[in-house]
Amino acid sequence: MRSSGRFILLATLFATLLARRPLSAADNPLASVRSFMYQLQDLETPAAIDALARSPYDLLIVEPTFTMTGDEHFDASALVAKLKAGKPGRLVVAYIDIGEAEDFRTYWPALSQSAKAAKGQPAVILGPDPDGWQNDFSVAFWDPRWQSIWLGENGLLKQVMAAGFDGVYLDWVEAYDEKAVVAEARKQKVNPTAAMVDFIAAIRRQVLASQPRGVVIAQNAPDLIDDDPRYAALIDGVGFEDTWFSGAADAAWDDPKGGDIANRGKGEDSPAGRLRQYRKFQRAGLAVFTIDYCLQPQNAARVYAEAARAGLIPLVTRVSLERLTTTPPPGLP
Repeated sequence: MRSSGRFILLATLFATLLARRPLSAADNPLASVRSFMYQLQDLETPAAIDALARSPYDLLIVEPTFTMTGDEHFDASALVAKLKAGKPGRLVVAYIDIGEAEDFRTYWPALSQSAKAAKGQPAVILGPDPDGWQNDFSVAFWDPRWQSIWLGENGLLKQVMAAGFDGVYLDWVEAYDEKAVVAEARKQKVNPTAAMVDFIAAIRRQVLASQPRGVVIAQNAPDLIDDDPRYAALIDGVGFEDTWFSGAADAAWDDPKGGDIANRGKGEDSPAGRLRQYRKFQRAGLAVFTIDYCLQPQNAARVYAEAARAGLIPLVTRVSLERLTTTPPPGLP
């Protein structure tokens, strides 16, 4: 048994090494990125795509769209080609939510039916989003029923990379620390921290198999760099929301609740505390992006000034993420 355990440990370490990012920060594909745009909604129209293509941003994080029910035939390859043609050298990265299921996705009918049919088996859909986003549900992200959606032979990750994306932007990495998920993991005797890093390593390997310089950017989960030493080697960058200002879940673009909610946290949750944690990612050679949500120009100006002092790559937009920001970074052409 002891030798078997050692083999499993060595196999895990080897798989992690295969998935690790370049050892030199200068080799990080995100090293030249100075600005980015994050848009997930209303990308089905030519006008919206043209506006994004004409924008000056070095990196675009976008919804691939064809994974949404009703948009299965959306031409993501044409989207990527158009966005790249708008600025030579630009990176275009696909947003994917790896820690929550969304009931508007093409996978939802099969996933929900599987969950209903699996009487006596471990749960995969665990409950509503804890932050109030409708249509989003926590999942047991280590479950084969969930991981096969992304990593299967004809999984969504292969489809995304086949469309020409330069990599993926992983939402809900912090699921490993979410209360309902931790409770279910304990019930199933799963270490959720290690399971999330294993999942990211598998995603990383598949991205690199499709695109040798493909990028993996994680969102939020600032403590994962402390909780599992493998993590920093498996990503090229990380984006953090709400450092200075947040918005209410599901707020529309013009809703005043779509931004300007100041971070009043104390200690490690305060802006200063968060910046201290972000420095660990910077010291690891990772690109660190921030996304804050504001409608008021004076709040946006504060974010950009403080982010610049901290050496971050910031964006101030609105929580619905449905248009180009009206508060772009200063100095863009």
